[in-house]
Amino acid sequence: MAPDPHTPDDDDALRWDGDDEPQTVLPAGWVAKGKGAERVTSTDDQTQDAASDASSAAGIAPVDDAVDAVDEAGSAALGNAALIGLGVLGGVYLLFTIGWIIGGLRLQGVATYLVSPAASVPAVWLAALAPVIWFGTTLWLTRRTRTWLRFTWLIVGAVLLVPWPFALLGGMGQ
Repeated sequence: MAPDPHTPDDDDALRWDGDDEPQTVLPAGWVAKGKGAERVTSTDDQTQDAASDASSAAGIAPVDDAVDAVDEAGSAALGNAALIGLGVLGGVYLLFTIGWIIGGLRLQGVATYLVSPAASVPAVWLAALAPVIWFGTTLWLTRRTRTWLRFTWLIVGAVLLVPWPFALLGGMGQ
């Protein structure tokens, strides 16, 4: 029985018509074969040359060139876990900002006895902006470093910038 020409191929469900075929970067020792990849088991120089010739003919960039391209373009794209982690830490820093605003406003009456309002009001706003400044500065300064280093500095900031007036007074009214 001949296949129905109107029935789509299984691979058609995985792409849109008109999409360009993406270029795949294979690790060293792998060669593109048709629609798949095959591992090269021989360490022979001829096999390595054949693998590089096959990958260049198929439009596949060697791994070293891809790493260099990523280094030139900046940092590599973050993975899903890193993006979720950045979102969670960004939420923590946003809550810290809100906590500093609420805690600073609750302490404003007490602070006027200790220092003049000309000094206490800017201090409260600087304390409220500190988490936002730390988060933004850390993201900006660590954009070309390793992901673990970025998260280390974000966690250090989360420990240092706890809104103590809100944490100690909490929901207590004045």
